[in-house]
Amino acid sequence: MSDDSYVFEGPADEPPPPARDNNPPQTVSELSFALKRTLEDRFGHVRLRGEISKVNHHASGHVYLTLKDDKAAIDGVIWKGSVRGLGVRPESGLEVIVTGKITSYPARSSYQIVIETMEAAGAGALLAQLERLKAKLAGEGLFEPGRKKPIPTFPAVVGVITSPTGAVIRDILHRIAERWPCRVIVWPVVVQGDAACGQVSNAIRGFDALTPGGAIPRPDILIVARGGGSVEDLWCFNDEGLARTVAAATIPIISAVGHETDTTLIDFVSDRRAPTPTGAAEIATPVLADLVYAVADLDRRLARAGGRILEDRRTRLRAAARGLPARPEDLLALPQQRLDHAGSRLGSALHRNVAVHERQFAAVSARLSDGLLQRAIERRHDRLTAFADRFAPAMTRRLDQDATRLAALSRALSGLNPKTPKPGFARVDSEDGAMIAAAAALHDGQAVRLVFADGSRGAHIDGGDAVPVRPKAAPAPARPKAPPPGQGDLF
Repeated sequence: MSDDSYVFEGPADEPPPPARDNNPPQTVSELSFALKRTLEDRFGHVRLRGEISKVNHHASGHVYLTLKDDKAAIDGVIWKGSVRGLGVRPESGLEVIVTGKITSYPARSSYQIVIETMEAAGAGALLAQLERLKAKLAGEGLFEPGRKKPIPTFPAVVGVITSPTGAVIRDILHRIAERWPCRVIVWPVVVQGDAACGQVSNAIRGFDALTPGGAIPRPDILIVARGGGSVEDLWCFNDEGLARTVAAATIPIISAVGHETDTTLIDFVSDRRAPTPTGAAEIATPVLADLVYAVADLDRRLARAGGRILEDRRTRLRAAARGLPARPEDLLALPQQRLDHAGSRLGSALHRNVAVHERQFAAVSARLSDGLLQRAIERRHDRLTAFADRFAPAMTRRLDQDATRLAALSRALSGLNPKTPKPGFARVDSEDGAMIAAAAALHDGQAVRLVFADGSRGAHIDGGDAVPVRPKAAPAPARPKAPPPGQGDLF
């Protein structure tokens, strides 16, 4: 047996003692509470600066939130007794300075700060960025009430842009189904994360590009919906590109993002903001039962109004009838008597009127006679005769001159006609009777006909040389005139 070995020497009937453990195991609770005491003893009270997010006002009166900066985050809790003494109301996006002690929550093995005091340190980074973007779009007029489109009263098709798996779409469909019978088209999108703003923008543009009467009906109104969440969860709906897409859409849009206290950028550019997705369904659709009741009420009011009008007219007629005589004949007796008197005087009045006009016609016709018309005719005849006597010689001379000129022009035209032979000349015609005007149109052996003034003869072209044309003699130079008497010659 080596020197390094150990042998237990004891009574043979006693068991050996258990081996000692230098690291005994602990329970989870023991470790959690040990860490809790260590955190509270080591840090005690601390003062932190950060941006609030994920605020939850619990029904018990406690407030749960998260403080964060650009690299880390810590959970916080404000007990009910400390909420009233806070300097500011905890809201998402607000940058604050808090005082409290660091502790842990053993049930979830997470550490947190128990906040005792809170004061504002200025707007958070996200809130400041959102305010700058809101000011920019407001300056461009995208928030103006005048550019917002009216919501249709009775939509036939409602388009919904939201997540197809959440409770939001079920709430909207249930609310629309119980209010108004219409068709609902859902465009599924993600409503959180970096891809959300792009998918929501594409959905709005896709609905806007649908043509009325196509295979997919074009919605009369759109609902962009999402459930509640923190500022980070809803931040995709503060995207500038998405806000401009909503503003440029031709279909009216209702924004229903988050709860009633949540506000995003598309709430300002949309045509209507709803506090909740269910509220958006109520804004987009009327209540059919209310419309039926309203129509029935109007029908009842119309019947009552018609009855009142008839009763009023009946009462007025009865009142007017009381002022009339007992018999209608008594009412018409006097006008009928006046009509009889006028009718009896009508015949004699017509005869007197005819006699008066007959006397007036006789007085006027006495001054008229045939001599007046005859004298006027004679004056017109004398004027016409004088006019003819004055212009007849001139017209005769003019006609004679024109006839003379016409005869001269006719003779000249006849002399210039190449088809009319003249003494001393002959016209050359081809066999078919066409006149040949140039020697180049003739060829050797061609049969032609020479037409003279007194007849015609046949001939053939022999191809001999052409007879040269004798040039005309140059005219003699003109003799200079003699200078007039009394004028000397310069030469």
